[in-house]
Amino acid sequence: MKNKKGESTRELMGIKEITDYSLRTYTGEELVYFLIKPSNISVLSHESLSARIYGLMTVLKGIGEIEMMCLNSRENFEDNKQYLKKRTEEEENQVIRNLLEADAAHLDRMQVQMATAREFLLILRPGSQKENELFAYLNRMEKMLKEQGFTSRRAGEEDIRRILAVYYEQNVTTEKFEEFDGERWVVLNE
Repeated sequence: MKNKKGESTRELMGIKEITDYSLRTYTGEELVYFLIKPSNISVLSHESLSARIYGLMTVLKGIGEIEMMCLNSRENFEDNKQYLKKRTEEEENQVIRNLLEADAAHLDRMQVQMATAREFLLILRPGSQKENELFAYLNRMEKMLKEQGFTSRRAGEEDIRRILAVYYEQNVTTEKFEEFDGERWVVLNE
Protein backbone atom coordinates (compact mmCIF):
# COMPACT_ATOMS: atom_id res chain seq x y z
CA MET A 1 0.00 0.00 0.00
CA LYS A 2 1.31 3.40 -0.97
CA ASN A 3 2.37 5.63 1.91
CA LYS A 4 -0.27 8.37 2.28
CA LYS A 5 2.12 10.68 4.15
CA GLY A 6 2.87 13.84 2.23
CA GLU A 7 -0.11 13.62 -0.08
CA SER A 8 -2.34 16.63 -0.48
CA THR A 9 -5.98 16.56 0.60
CA ARG A 10 -7.03 16.48 -3.04
CA GLU A 11 -4.87 13.43 -3.68
CA LEU A 12 -6.33 11.65 -0.66
CA MET A 13 -9.85 12.42 -1.94
CA GLY A 14 -8.91 11.27 -5.44
CA ILE A 15 -9.45 14.67 -7.03
CA LYS A 16 -7.09 15.44 -9.90
CA GLU A 17 -8.46 18.90 -10.68
CA ILE A 18 -11.45 21.19 -10.40
CA THR A 19 -12.25 22.87 -13.70
CA ASP A 20 -14.59 25.75 -14.49
CA TYR A 21 -17.48 23.30 -14.80
CA SER A 22 -16.45 19.90 -13.36
CA LEU A 23 -14.40 17.82 -10.99
CA ARG A 24 -11.91 15.32 -12.49
CA THR A 25 -10.60 12.29 -10.63
CA TYR A 26 -7.37 10.34 -10.92
CA THR A 27 -9.40 7.41 -12.29
CA GLY A 28 -10.30 9.54 -15.32
CA GLU A 29 -13.89 10.21 -14.30
CA GLU A 30 -15.43 13.62 -14.66
CA LEU A 31 -18.33 14.86 -12.55
CA VAL A 32 -20.50 17.80 -13.56
CA TYR A 33 -22.80 19.23 -10.88
CA PHE A 34 -26.14 20.93 -11.45
CA LEU A 35 -27.53 22.93 -8.55
CA ILE A 36 -31.31 22.61 -8.26
CA LYS A 37 -33.22 25.32 -6.46
CA PRO A 38 -35.59 23.58 -4.03
CA SER A 39 -39.33 24.14 -4.08
CA ASN A 40 -41.44 24.45 -0.96
CA ILE A 41 -43.57 21.38 -1.60
CA SER A 42 -45.66 21.96 1.52
CA VAL A 43 -47.53 24.77 -0.28
CA LEU A 44 -48.02 22.96 -3.59
CA SER A 45 -51.35 21.47 -4.55
CA HIS A 46 -51.59 17.73 -5.07
CA GLU A 47 -51.65 18.26 -8.85
CA SER A 48 -48.58 20.53 -8.78
CA LEU A 49 -46.70 18.07 -6.60
CA SER A 50 -47.58 15.22 -8.97
CA ALA A 51 -46.35 17.34 -11.90
CA ARG A 52 -43.02 17.97 -10.10
CA ILE A 53 -42.58 14.26 -9.40
CA TYR A 54 -43.40 13.41 -13.01
CA GLY A 55 -40.94 16.09 -14.22
CA LEU A 56 -38.15 14.65 -12.08
CA MET A 57 -38.99 11.16 -13.32
CA THR A 58 -38.77 12.43 -16.91
CA VAL A 59 -35.33 13.95 -16.27
CA LEU A 60 -34.07 10.76 -14.61
CA LYS A 61 -35.34 8.59 -17.45
CA GLY A 62 -33.88 10.93 -20.08
CA ILE A 63 -30.32 10.88 -18.76
CA GLY A 64 -29.03 7.50 -17.58
CA GLU A 65 -25.72 8.75 -16.14
CA ILE A 66 -27.34 10.98 -13.54
CA GLU A 67 -26.97 10.78 -9.76
CA MET A 68 -28.74 12.79 -7.06
CA MET A 69 -27.30 14.32 -3.92
CA CYS A 70 -28.75 16.34 -1.07
CA LEU A 71 -26.56 18.34 1.31
CA ASN A 72 -27.28 20.42 4.35
CA SER A 73 -26.38 23.93 3.36
CA ARG A 74 -26.61 25.17 6.93
CA GLU A 75 -25.32 24.05 10.31
CA ASN A 76 -26.61 20.84 11.84
CA PHE A 77 -27.56 21.24 15.50
CA GLU A 78 -28.04 17.58 16.46
CA ASP A 79 -24.79 17.25 18.44
CA ASN A 80 -25.53 20.47 20.35
CA LYS A 81 -29.09 19.35 21.07
CA GLN A 82 -27.88 15.97 22.38
CA TYR A 83 -25.34 17.72 24.60
CA LEU A 84 -27.96 20.07 26.03
CA LYS A 85 -30.32 17.16 26.68
CA LYS A 86 -27.60 15.23 28.52
CA ARG A 87 -26.60 18.31 30.54
CA THR A 88 -30.25 18.99 31.46
CA GLU A 89 -30.65 15.45 32.76
CA GLU A 90 -27.45 15.76 34.85
CA GLU A 91 -28.11 19.27 36.19
CA GLU A 92 -29.45 19.52 39.75
CA ASN A 93 -29.96 23.31 39.87
CA GLN A 94 -33.45 24.07 38.52
CA VAL A 95 -32.49 27.55 37.28
CA ILE A 96 -29.66 26.08 35.19
CA ARG A 97 -31.98 23.31 33.96
CA ASN A 98 -34.46 25.96 32.79
CA LEU A 99 -31.69 27.81 30.93
CA LEU A 100 -30.51 24.59 29.26
CA GLU A 101 -34.10 23.77 28.23
CA ALA A 102 -34.50 27.30 26.83
CA ASP A 103 -31.27 26.84 24.83
CA ALA A 104 -32.54 23.51 23.46
CA ALA A 105 -35.87 25.10 22.49
CA HIS A 106 -33.99 27.92 20.74
CA LEU A 107 -31.94 25.40 18.72
CA ASP A 108 -35.16 23.60 17.79
CA ARG A 109 -36.69 26.85 16.51
CA MET A 110 -33.55 27.67 14.53
CA GLN A 111 -33.49 24.21 12.99
CA VAL A 112 -37.16 24.43 12.00
CA GLN A 113 -36.53 27.81 10.34
CA MET A 114 -33.63 26.31 8.43
CA ALA A 115 -35.36 23.01 7.60
CA THR A 116 -35.49 23.94 3.93
CA ALA A 117 -31.82 24.92 3.90
CA ARG A 118 -30.83 22.00 1.73
CA GLU A 119 -28.97 21.90 -1.51
CA PHE A 120 -30.08 19.49 -4.17
CA LEU A 121 -27.63 18.41 -6.81
CA LEU A 122 -27.79 16.35 -9.93
CA ILE A 123 -24.43 14.87 -10.76
CA LEU A 124 -23.63 13.88 -14.30
CA ARG A 125 -20.78 11.58 -15.30
CA PRO A 126 -20.44 12.34 -18.99
CA GLY A 127 -18.00 9.51 -19.61
CA SER A 128 -15.99 9.50 -22.79
CA GLN A 129 -17.71 12.44 -24.49
CA LYS A 130 -15.47 14.54 -26.72
CA GLU A 131 -15.14 18.12 -25.51
CA ASN A 132 -17.12 19.59 -28.43
CA GLU A 133 -19.94 17.07 -27.75
CA LEU A 134 -19.73 17.50 -23.98
CA PHE A 135 -21.01 21.08 -23.89
CA ALA A 136 -23.91 20.22 -26.20
CA TYR A 137 -24.73 17.31 -23.86
CA LEU A 138 -24.57 19.55 -20.77
CA ASN A 139 -26.71 22.20 -22.47
CA ARG A 140 -29.25 19.52 -23.32
CA MET A 141 -29.35 18.55 -19.64
CA GLU A 142 -29.93 22.16 -18.58
CA LYS A 143 -32.67 22.53 -21.19
CA MET A 144 -34.37 19.33 -20.04
CA LEU A 145 -34.36 20.53 -16.41
CA LYS A 146 -35.84 23.89 -17.43
CA GLU A 147 -38.53 22.23 -19.58
CA GLN A 148 -39.59 20.14 -16.59
CA GLY A 149 -39.98 23.24 -14.42
CA PHE A 150 -36.77 23.07 -12.39
CA THR A 151 -34.71 26.13 -11.64
CA SER A 152 -31.13 25.00 -11.98
CA ARG A 153 -27.66 25.99 -13.03
CA ARG A 154 -24.41 24.26 -13.73
CA ALA A 155 -22.02 24.49 -10.78
CA GLY A 156 -18.85 26.48 -11.34
CA GLU A 157 -15.45 26.04 -9.75
CA GLU A 158 -16.34 27.96 -6.55
CA ASP A 159 -19.62 26.04 -6.24
CA ILE A 160 -17.76 22.74 -6.50
CA ARG A 161 -15.27 23.79 -3.81
CA ARG A 162 -18.17 24.80 -1.54
CA ILE A 163 -19.94 21.48 -2.19
CA LEU A 164 -16.77 19.59 -1.25
CA ALA A 165 -16.32 21.67 1.91
CA VAL A 166 -19.90 20.95 3.00
CA TYR A 167 -19.71 17.26 2.07
CA TYR A 168 -16.33 16.43 3.57
CA GLU A 169 -16.05 18.75 6.56
CA GLN A 170 -19.59 20.07 7.04
CA ASN A 171 -18.13 23.57 6.61
CA VAL A 172 -21.08 25.77 5.69
CA THR A 173 -19.87 29.04 7.15
CA THR A 174 -16.68 29.75 5.21
CA GLU A 175 -17.05 32.49 2.62
CA LYS A 176 -13.91 31.80 0.58
CA PHE A 177 -12.96 28.24 -0.13
CA GLU A 178 -9.28 27.52 -0.34
CA GLU A 179 -7.50 26.23 -3.39
CA PHE A 180 -4.91 24.60 -1.09
CA ASP A 181 -5.09 23.49 2.56
CA GLY A 182 -4.05 26.34 4.86
CA GLU A 183 -4.09 28.92 2.07
CA ARG A 184 -5.77 31.50 4.32
CA TRP A 185 -2.79 31.41 6.72
CA VAL A 186 -0.14 32.24 4.12
CA VAL A 187 0.86 35.89 4.12
CA LEU A 188 2.88 36.89 1.08
CA ASN A 189 5.75 39.40 1.18
CA GLU A 190 6.36 39.14 4.93
